[in-house]
Amino acid sequence: MSSSPRPGELQVVLASASPRRRELLDQIGVRFTVSPADIDETVRAGESPEAYVLRMAVTKAQQGYACLPHPAAGCLVMGADTAVVLDGKILGKPRDQADAEYMLACLSGRTHRVLSAVAVTDGRRLETRLSVTEVTLRELRPGESTAYWLSGEPHDKAGAYAIQGRGALFVRELRGSYSGVVGLPLFETAELLENFGWGLPAAVS
Repeated sequence: MSSSPRPGELQVVLASASPRRRELLDQIGVRFTVSPADIDETVRAGESPEAYVLRMAVTKAQQGYACLPHPAAGCLVMGADTAVVLDGKILGKPRDQADAEYMLACLSGRTHRVLSAVAVTDGRRLETRLSVTEVTLRELRPGESTAYWLSGEPHDKAGAYAIQGRGALFVRELRGSYSGVVGLPLFETAELLENFGWGLPAAVS
């Protein structure tokens, strides 16, 4: 579970309500608090998927910092965004069963990209990282997408699958960051935090 920083530690605030991002930060020993940013996530006309996820991460971090009740030195706010991209188009969360089954049919037997952006700000400077991962799904068998929908897992997942759950059964190959596909690329996240002076307890000496 997330927890407040110890005296003398940099305060890390995650501007996201995603339980998966909280679990990933816990995994690498980052002590943090959560303050979700409420932003407009509409894709702009002509905006590339890469530009979109970076803009979302930056906007969440900046708004999260602006909403702090008492922003001060030693406070870092992190924003993140993840998108499933096929043929240059972003596949968001499915609207309903038909939408989920359509997405999975499009992804079946093909390679798509998962873009995961992270932004960190201390109120004076802001840095970003972008992780790009290629994921190949096997051919889905008849009835699998329906059964998967009925499991409840894909209802709130971009691209209508979760690699950290039953959706892993569909993944034939992954080239890149597993944690980025889950929702927060840990290598890039650690790099950003260290650039701002954070000493990661999970680092190996």
